Amino acid sequence: MAPTTQATTTGLWPSFQALFGHAAPLLLLSVLLAVATLLVAGHPARAEIGPSLVTPGEMQSGSLLFRATEKGRYVEAPRLGTDVDLTVSGPTARARVTQLFQNPTDGWVEAVYVYPLPEDGAVDTLKMVVGDRVITGDIAAREEARRTYEAAKQAGQTAGLVEEERPNLFTTSVANVGPGETVMIQIEYQESVHQSGSAFSLRVPLVVAPRYSPAPVAQTVDLAPGGNGWGRTADPVPDRDRITPPVADPRRSAPLNPVTLTVRLQAGFPLGEVVSANHAVDIDAPGPDSRVIRMKGPVPANRDFELSWTPAAGTAPSVGLFRETVAGDDYLLAFVTPPALAQAEDKRPRDVVFVIDNSGSMGGTSMAQAKASLLYALGRLSPADRFNVVRFDDTLDVLFPDAVPADAEHIGTARGFVSGLQASGGTEMVPAMRAALADRSTDGAARLRQVVFLTDGAIGDEQQLFDTISALRGRSRVFMVGIGSAPNSYLMNRAAELGRGTFTQIGSTEQVEERMRSLFEKLESPVVTNLSARVSAGDADVTPESLPDLYRGEPVVLAAKLATLSGTIEIKGMIGDRPWTVTLPVAQAAEGAGLSKLWARRKIADAEVAQTLRQITPEQADERILALALQHRLVTRLTSLVAVDKTPRRPDGAPLSRSDIPLNLPSGWDFEKVFGADKASPPAEFREAALLLPAAARSTEPAAAHKPTPVEEVVLPVTATDAELRILAGALLLLAGLAVFRFSRRSTGGRA
Repeated sequence: MAPTTQATTTGLWPSFQALFGHAAPLLLLSVLLAVATLLVAGHPARAEIGPSLVTPGEMQSGSLLFRATEKGRYVEAPRLGTDVDLTVSGPTARARVTQLFQNPTDGWVEAVYVYPLPEDGAVDTLKMVVGDRVITGDIAAREEARRTYEAAKQAGQTAGLVEEERPNLFTTSVANVGPGETVMIQIEYQESVHQSGSAFSLRVPLVVAPRYSPAPVAQTVDLAPGGNGWGRTADPVPDRDRITPPVADPRRSAPLNPVTLTVRLQAGFPLGEVVSANHAVDIDAPGPDSRVIRMKGPVPANRDFELSWTPAAGTAPSVGLFRETVAGDDYLLAFVTPPALAQAEDKRPRDVVFVIDNSGSMGGTSMAQAKASLLYALGRLSPADRFNVVRFDDTLDVLFPDAVPADAEHIGTARGFVSGLQASGGTEMVPAMRAALADRSTDGAARLRQVVFLTDGAIGDEQQLFDTISALRGRSRVFMVGIGSAPNSYLMNRAAELGRGTFTQIGSTEQVEERMRSLFEKLESPVVTNLSARVSAGDADVTPESLPDLYRGEPVVLAAKLATLSGTIEIKGMIGDRPWTVTLPVAQAAEGAGLSKLWARRKIADAEVAQTLRQITPEQADERILALALQHRLVTRLTSLVAVDKTPRRPDGAPLSRSDIPLNLPSGWDFEKVFGADKASPPAEFREAALLLPAAARSTEPAAAHKPTPVEEVVLPVTATDAELRILAGALLLLAGLAVFRFSRRSTGGRA
């Protein structure tokens, strides 16, 4: 379908009404105040806007510049502000991500921004606001969407394009942003909340960590049939340029990309504790089962937002069953937590291989967290266990020739080895996984074999790792431990799924003992095995097709497309050596929202896993993914959302400069460990933002003026007279006052 433009009405107010409906007055006020805050916050002065192409000497103060096509000339980077609004309704969450792109130059710009979303999020909506026009995006096959966007860009039309690079990594491109103009892009997605025991949680990734793109471990060669015999080796990360945005040096740049975030939590049961692990928040309690959580900010996008909540004492649910009807089809989402039966721990001896990432991306606090986690884990081993330790960067060391007894001597040696590790080098993860999965045991049937892999997952060749696990896992189970403020959770979850293990996230040193204890309780407890689900009403499409084994506190989670909302779903399994069964009456399911999207997203993930396990061909996987994505309007690696303003705006002959908006370095990362101390020749695997300062301002020391406050308030790049800014701020505040006045009069029926 061709992108469509909603009816145009003169003025900003009708556009907001069309976009937000009855919530328009309050949301207009919020947007206006947010824009005013983002523009005014930080330095009190704003420079005269330089020409669209400049030299460093023409800039009057520190500015973030990007190289233009003309040699020796640069363009000032567009500015970005983001607002995230999430509504949690029982088991699901609906998120609206609003991105404000501001072009500070007097030239025309194409802004490109790489950003993260939850890997299980179903991205289904794109809206773009240009001036007084609201444009709604359409889903299309990726190549078709790209052609539509490129044609609009060449024609001078403002266009937006959302593409998936990885399930948790997306690119927004906005073409033809006019001089001094702000364009608003709004993306929406659906996801399910996560449950572990009695705790529920959601994670909002806010920054893309720089990713290392390793050299191929096993090269493949492209040789054309009937050719001349010459060919070339395939690149293991062919899209490395698309997943490697520029990164601003925090020693020389104030934090970028301010974020505000609100969560409207409707849990469906009385709430106990609600905790934000990584950000300061304000929490209001409108009712016993609801909370409104607002991030104190705006804050820089440099770490993931994590929210968890628990039921009030004695109210923890063990079963959840929800339904939705969409276009005549019925969908179901079920959560069932197996009972914690009184039974002995699994006392079988274990072979545990610990793998620790000490590459450059682990520099700073991440290395301290990883070492503390591994030292804690060594202390949990029993005398009957055997173990080994593997450390890797772009080299590899295996501590012992084979697994050794967990006695005092060997554990002491391992402790000394781990304590002496330093972060440096690249992230060659595949050789480390191969070494960990190498199983030389001759008494494997009597022992459990577990791999505990500690890393931030900052690599670009995820599929190579997945292929390695699926080929070599044998009897091993892989437990991924994500380290740091912005781990690659897609890699962690998929690797754990293929390795029949779990994923644990450790975002701070304070979380090490609690979360490693929880992990080892899972490792030491009997696994719920042989799980199956049967729908009595007949024709049903259930995902996942094969239910995974469960560890202590984990729920069975399944989604289904049903022929009818009747009959039962029966779930069976073994808890240790004891049979377990539960029967759910389908007709008694509560109303849910967005379940069809979640079902489709999980079916897409099923196809990707089946391809990795060689159960279906790549062509079969692509066919399934494309059909599901087009039917349910989802962004995938094969489909994109594109929106085009029908009115050409860039004058004929006016140049268009592309600017990749820089990202912050994730909180706790060490810039030199990632990019090296020699800024003249940064490693090829990464791109650093070109931060150019006038000679008087250059320094090798961190700028004291940029030291973050406790809530890390954002300072946007600004330059030397604030007259325009004051006029703009006054106009925005005046519009905000008019919006409040109009809304209050409507609420009171026009009475004075």
